[in-house]
Amino acid sequence: MKKILLVCAAGMSTSLLVNKMKAAAKEKGIEIDIDALPVSECSSVIDTVDIVLLGPQVRFQKPQVDALVKGRVPVEVIDMRLYGTMNGKAILEGVLKTLGI
Repeated sequence: MKKILLVCAAGMSTSLLVNKMKAAAKEKGIEIDIDALPVSECSSVIDTVDIVLLGPQVRFQKPQVDALVKGRVPVEVIDMRLYGTMNGKAILEGVLKTLGI
């Protein structure tokens, strides 16, 4: 099962996005594990995920997250419009494309 980690500032809006992405995955019949954590806590699970998505509000911390994953997995910033509209389906589509699923 693929694992997606959403990294954010505090986790409020991102947890809503996680639920929308999970609903989109269920609709597609895809089993996928999606979690959200603040940047300060992501190092504890970074070695167990297949992709890291950064909320637009923490995009400035991409170099820090890139250093944590050491090139092992993709680190992408979520499109601001998709994040703002909580378009979990479109964000999930992008992840699946990146992961080749």
